[in-house]
Amino acid sequence: MSQATAQVDVLVIGGGAAGLMCALTAGRRGRRVRVVEHANRCGKKILMSGGGRCNFTNTGTTPANFLSANPHFCKSALARYTPADFIAMVQAHGIAFHEKELGQLFCNESSKQIVAMLLAECADAGVQVQVSCAVDSLDAVPGGGWRIGTSQGALEAESVVVATGGLSIPSMGATGFGYELARRFGHAVLPTRAGLVPLTLSGKHQEHYAELSGVAFPVEARCGKARFRNAMLVTHRGLSGPSILQISSYWEPGKELLLDLLPEHDIAAFLRERQQAQPAAELRTVLGEVLPKRFAQRLCEVWFPSKPMKQYTHNQLPDIARQLAHWPITASGTEGYRTAEVTLGGVDTDGVSSTTMASKHVPGLYFIGEVLDVTGWLGGYNFQWAWASGHAAGQAC
Repeated sequence: MSQATAQVDVLVIGGGAAGLMCALTAGRRGRRVRVVEHANRCGKKILMSGGGRCNFTNTGTTPANFLSANPHFCKSALARYTPADFIAMVQAHGIAFHEKELGQLFCNESSKQIVAMLLAECADAGVQVQVSCAVDSLDAVPGGGWRIGTSQGALEAESVVVATGGLSIPSMGATGFGYELARRFGHAVLPTRAGLVPLTLSGKHQEHYAELSGVAFPVEARCGKARFRNAMLVTHRGLSGPSILQISSYWEPGKELLLDLLPEHDIAAFLRERQQAQPAAELRTVLGEVLPKRFAQRLCEVWFPSKPMKQYTHNQLPDIARQLAHWPITASGTEGYRTAEVTLGGVDTDGVSSTTMASKHVPGLYFIGEVLDVTGWLGGYNFQWAWASGHAAGQAC
């Protein structure tokens, strides 16, 4: 005998940050909600985020912290569900947290607390959550509603919310399923690429930095009008660290990428002062006062001839200072989705309501979170978009 078809008001496809927020919000409105998650547990990317402590929001979130073909799309949802709203939920559950830097909030103990909180809120709102449950078919019913086939039985729903995430970190179960659904129902999907991801070097560019793996120091990374000041880390494959991850979302092959290697210093004034105070000191020694010694040594082995400061002419030191402030990086690419924190691009927001996250093409279909063409900076912004877009859809679906 065939299994009976379950009846729900809202089916949320994806049990990540956006999906769970949408589910609990809709459940609080009295909607019968079911979440289906194809992985064996919900919130896998939440669990691994922030080094296991989950950078769950950023108190300084504004629309300017997001990349999208339509920079205005995120404004409505972000205005109606703010970092303060999510913080209130965290505090209500007694989860201790701290600000690390630049408005970034982390759990004191574990990211497991955030997942447990979301699941507890879902349970309180009567939401059913099914894990290890794949969606096999999704069909719009003439006149409204949906028929859904899953690996755990058939469903009928008034609304379907696509919260399937992007392509980043496939080891966590990321797939392009949400993009496939969007295209099938008439939505444009903008080209996707890895974001918030380490950059790779190759050939002589990689050889120049090969022996410096593990060296880290503050830089300002610049690409076009975008600039980020934070730490850079040299790796065995290229460059990483917060400043590089941030600029990676703006960089593409062929674009100029520059670093200010000493953003905290007036390097020209520093070199002039050292020339007068320590005329016999070698350049590598002087640069080693303000840069990691291994990095300073490498600069003078490959790019600058190291000699006593008194031997540099009036024009040479300013020229060295200019080079250090506009240091070119020739990246060969990125490490790709394997290590990317987010996916740039995605479902074109032109086909989605910025107020409700509803499809403009198909009644009862919604898109939230990373599957949309909205990508935040590093530092809790992508979680805040998940909470805000999930909340917006949960109020409407």
